[in-house]
Amino acid sequence: MSTTPHTIPCGAIIVAAGNSRRLGHDKLTWTLDGVTVLRRSINAFIDAKNIHSIVVVCPLDRWNEIDHGNFTKPVTRVDGGKERQDSVAAGFAALPTDTQLVAVHDGARPLVSPHDIDRCVEAAHAFGAAALARRATETMKRSDDKDFNTAPVDRHNLWCMETPQVFRVDLLCEATNAITRDNITATDEVSAIEQLGTKVKFVESTSPNLKITTPADLTLAEALVKIQKTS
Repeated sequence: MSTTPHTIPCGAIIVAAGNSRRLGHDKLTWTLDGVTVLRRSINAFIDAKNIHSIVVVCPLDRWNEIDHGNFTKPVTRVDGGKERQDSVAAGFAALPTDTQLVAVHDGARPLVSPHDIDRCVEAAHAFGAAALARRATETMKRSDDKDFNTAPVDRHNLWCMETPQVFRVDLLCEATNAITRDNITATDEVSAIEQLGTKVKFVESTSPNLKITTPADLTLAEALVKIQKTS
Protein backbone atom coordinates (compact mmCIF):
# COMPACT_ATOMS: atom_id res chain seq x y z
CA MET A 1 0.00 0.00 0.00
CA SER A 2 1.45 3.37 -1.01
CA THR A 3 1.77 6.13 1.55
CA THR A 4 1.06 9.84 1.28
CA PRO A 5 1.81 12.64 3.76
CA HIS A 6 -1.85 12.55 4.84
CA THR A 7 -1.63 8.86 5.80
CA ILE A 8 1.74 9.10 7.57
CA PRO A 9 1.35 10.23 11.21
CA CYS A 10 2.82 13.74 11.43
CA GLY A 11 2.84 15.43 14.80
CA ALA A 12 3.36 19.14 15.42
CA ILE A 13 5.31 20.74 18.24
CA ILE A 14 4.37 24.38 18.79
CA VAL A 15 7.10 26.01 20.85
CA ALA A 16 5.77 28.74 23.13
CA ALA A 17 7.83 28.32 26.28
CA GLY A 18 10.09 31.37 26.16
CA ASN A 19 9.81 34.73 27.91
CA SER A 20 7.54 36.75 25.64
CA ARG A 21 7.07 39.89 27.72
CA ARG A 22 9.59 42.16 26.03
CA LEU A 23 6.62 44.14 24.65
CA GLY A 24 5.32 44.83 28.17
CA HIS A 25 2.70 42.16 27.56
CA ASP A 26 2.84 38.47 26.76
CA LYS A 27 2.91 38.55 22.95
CA LEU A 28 1.54 35.01 22.73
CA THR A 29 -1.66 36.00 24.53
CA TRP A 30 -2.06 39.21 22.55
CA THR A 31 -5.24 39.10 20.49
CA LEU A 32 -5.48 39.53 16.74
CA ASP A 33 -9.10 40.15 15.79
CA GLY A 34 -10.23 38.55 19.04
CA VAL A 35 -8.04 35.44 18.82
CA THR A 36 -4.77 35.10 20.72
CA VAL A 37 -1.49 34.76 18.85
CA LEU A 38 -0.88 31.28 20.26
CA ARG A 39 -4.39 30.04 19.49
CA ARG A 40 -4.03 31.27 15.90
CA SER A 41 -0.84 29.24 15.57
CA ILE A 42 -2.62 26.17 16.94
CA ASN A 43 -5.60 26.72 14.63
CA ALA A 44 -3.36 26.72 11.55
CA PHE A 45 -2.09 23.23 12.42
CA ILE A 46 -5.59 22.02 13.21
CA ASP A 47 -6.64 23.16 9.72
CA ALA A 48 -3.65 21.53 7.99
CA LYS A 49 -4.77 18.18 6.60
CA ASN A 50 -1.35 16.52 7.03
CA ILE A 51 -1.12 17.13 10.79
CA HIS A 52 -2.49 14.36 13.02
CA SER A 53 -1.65 15.57 16.55
CA ILE A 54 -0.32 18.70 18.25
CA VAL A 55 1.78 19.33 21.34
CA VAL A 56 1.97 22.89 22.65
CA VAL A 57 5.05 23.58 24.77
CA CYS A 58 4.20 26.43 27.11
CA PRO A 59 3.82 27.31 30.81
CA LEU A 60 0.50 26.48 32.43
CA ASP A 61 -0.28 30.14 33.20
CA ARG A 62 0.10 31.06 29.53
CA TRP A 63 -2.05 28.10 28.51
CA ASN A 64 -4.77 29.25 30.90
CA GLU A 65 -4.80 32.70 29.28
CA ILE A 66 -5.75 31.41 25.83
CA ASP A 67 -8.89 29.74 24.53
CA HIS A 68 -7.81 26.09 24.63
CA GLY A 69 -11.14 24.40 24.06
CA ASN A 70 -13.05 23.01 21.08
CA PHE A 71 -10.05 21.44 19.38
CA THR A 72 -10.90 19.13 16.48
CA LYS A 73 -7.56 17.29 16.71
CA PRO A 74 -5.65 15.89 19.69
CA VAL A 75 -3.86 18.80 21.42
CA THR A 76 -1.63 18.34 24.48
CA ARG A 77 0.21 20.91 26.61
CA VAL A 78 3.59 20.28 28.25
CA ASP A 79 6.07 22.47 30.11
CA GLY A 80 9.19 23.64 28.29
CA GLY A 81 12.86 23.60 29.19
CA LYS A 82 15.72 26.05 29.66
CA GLU A 83 16.73 26.16 25.98
CA ARG A 84 14.66 25.85 22.82
CA GLN A 85 16.07 22.40 22.13
CA ASP A 86 14.96 21.30 25.62
CA SER A 87 11.43 22.50 24.88
CA VAL A 88 11.40 20.66 21.55
CA ALA A 89 12.58 17.51 23.32
CA ALA A 90 9.75 17.85 25.85
CA GLY A 91 7.23 18.25 23.05
CA PHE A 92 8.66 15.31 21.15
CA ALA A 93 8.32 13.06 24.20
CA ALA A 94 4.60 13.88 24.38
CA LEU A 95 3.80 12.97 20.76
CA PRO A 96 2.06 9.67 19.96
CA THR A 97 4.51 6.78 19.65
CA ASP A 98 3.48 6.08 16.05
CA THR A 99 4.55 9.57 14.89
CA GLN A 100 6.82 9.35 11.83
CA LEU A 101 7.21 13.03 10.88
CA VAL A 102 7.55 15.98 13.27
CA ALA A 103 6.76 19.61 12.44
CA VAL A 104 8.29 22.20 14.78
CA HIS A 105 6.76 25.68 14.78
CA ASP A 106 7.28 28.96 16.64
CA GLY A 107 4.13 29.88 18.55
CA ALA A 108 4.85 33.53 17.73
CA ARG A 109 4.17 32.92 14.01
CA PRO A 110 0.35 33.06 14.04
CA LEU A 111 -0.18 33.80 10.35
CA VAL A 112 1.33 30.62 8.90
CA SER A 113 -1.06 29.13 6.36
CA PRO A 114 -2.34 25.54 6.59
CA HIS A 115 -1.48 25.20 2.89
CA ASP A 116 2.19 26.01 3.55
CA ILE A 117 2.24 23.61 6.50
CA ASP A 118 0.95 20.83 4.26
CA ARG A 119 3.50 21.65 1.55
CA CYS A 120 6.29 21.45 4.13
CA VAL A 121 5.08 18.06 5.37
CA GLU A 122 4.92 16.79 1.78
CA ALA A 123 8.52 17.92 1.18
CA ALA A 124 9.71 16.24 4.38
CA HIS A 125 7.90 13.07 3.34
CA ALA A 126 9.85 13.15 0.07
CA PHE A 127 13.27 14.31 1.32
CA GLY A 128 13.40 13.55 5.04
CA ALA A 129 13.82 17.17 6.14
CA ALA A 130 12.12 20.38 5.00
CA ALA A 131 11.66 23.92 6.26
CA LEU A 132 9.45 26.82 5.34
CA ALA A 133 11.59 29.76 4.23
CA ARG A 134 11.51 32.99 2.25
CA ARG A 135 14.00 34.03 -0.41
CA ALA A 136 16.07 37.08 0.51
CA THR A 137 14.81 39.99 -1.58
CA GLU A 138 16.70 42.91 -0.05
CA THR A 139 20.25 43.96 -0.90
CA MET A 140 22.53 42.11 1.53
CA LYS A 141 25.72 43.54 3.08
CA ARG A 142 28.30 42.18 5.51
CA SER A 143 29.69 44.51 8.20
CA ASP A 144 32.72 44.64 10.45
CA ASP A 145 32.53 44.64 14.26
CA LYS A 146 31.83 48.40 14.24
CA ASP A 147 28.87 48.07 11.82
CA PHE A 148 30.66 49.49 8.78
CA ASN A 149 30.12 47.73 5.47
CA THR A 150 32.87 45.39 4.30
CA ALA A 151 31.53 43.55 1.27
CA PRO A 152 28.32 42.86 -0.63
CA VAL A 153 26.67 39.46 -0.27
CA ASP A 154 25.17 37.64 -3.22
CA ARG A 155 21.55 37.08 -2.20
CA HIS A 156 20.81 34.67 -5.06
CA ASN A 157 20.86 31.57 -2.86
CA LEU A 158 20.10 33.22 0.49
CA TRP A 159 16.94 32.32 2.39
CA CYS A 160 15.30 33.73 5.53
CA MET A 161 14.32 30.78 7.70
CA GLU A 162 10.79 30.43 9.01
CA THR A 163 8.75 27.64 10.59
CA PRO A 164 7.41 25.01 10.51
CA GLN A 165 10.48 22.85 10.04
CA VAL A 166 9.55 19.22 9.43
CA PHE A 167 11.71 16.11 9.86
CA ARG A 168 11.60 12.35 9.96
CA VAL A 169 11.51 11.24 13.58
CA ASP A 170 14.81 9.36 13.36
CA LEU A 171 16.63 12.42 11.98
CA LEU A 172 15.29 14.73 14.67
CA CYS A 173 16.19 12.22 17.40
CA GLU A 174 19.72 11.81 16.05
CA ALA A 175 20.20 15.57 15.74
CA THR A 176 18.87 16.23 19.24
CA ASN A 177 21.18 13.60 20.70
CA ALA A 178 24.16 15.03 18.80
CA ILE A 179 23.73 18.63 19.96
CA THR A 180 23.16 17.46 23.54
CA ARG A 181 26.25 15.26 23.43
CA ASP A 182 28.42 18.00 21.94
CA ASN A 183 26.90 20.75 24.13
CA ILE A 184 25.76 22.79 21.11
CA THR A 185 22.99 25.38 21.33
CA ALA A 186 20.97 25.32 18.10
CA THR A 187 18.90 28.37 17.17
CA ASP A 188 16.48 26.23 15.19
CA GLU A 189 15.97 22.61 14.19
CA VAL A 190 17.57 23.07 10.76
CA SER A 191 20.78 24.10 12.54
CA ALA A 192 20.60 20.89 14.56
CA ILE A 193 19.97 18.73 11.49
CA GLU A 194 22.91 20.38 9.71
CA GLN A 195 25.19 18.97 12.42
CA LEU A 196 24.50 15.55 10.88
CA GLY A 197 25.47 16.69 7.39
CA THR A 198 21.86 16.18 6.27
CA LYS A 199 20.41 18.43 3.58
CA VAL A 200 17.15 20.24 4.24
CA LYS A 201 14.71 21.06 1.44
CA PHE A 202 13.53 24.68 1.56
CA VAL A 203 9.84 25.28 0.85
CA GLU A 204 9.08 28.85 -0.20
CA SER A 205 6.33 30.61 1.77
CA THR A 206 3.28 31.61 -0.22
CA SER A 207 1.76 33.90 2.42
CA PRO A 208 2.94 36.21 5.23
CA ASN A 209 4.48 34.29 8.13
CA LEU A 210 6.12 36.93 10.29
CA LYS A 211 7.40 36.20 13.78
CA ILE A 212 6.04 38.64 16.33
CA THR A 213 8.88 40.11 18.38
CA THR A 214 8.24 43.90 18.43
CA PRO A 215 5.23 46.25 18.75
CA ALA A 216 5.60 47.01 15.03
CA ASP A 217 5.21 43.30 14.27
CA LEU A 218 1.94 43.24 16.20
CA THR A 219 0.65 46.24 14.29
CA LEU A 220 1.56 44.62 10.98
CA ALA A 221 0.00 41.31 12.00
CA GLU A 222 -3.24 43.05 12.96
CA ALA A 223 -3.35 44.73 9.54
CA LEU A 224 -2.66 41.46 7.73
CA VAL A 225 -5.42 39.67 9.66
CA LYS A 226 -7.89 42.38 8.64
CA ILE A 227 -6.83 42.06 5.00
CA GLN A 228 -7.17 38.26 5.11
CA LYS A 229 -10.59 38.57 6.70
CA THR A 230 -11.92 40.79 3.92
CA SER A 231 -10.22 39.09 0.96
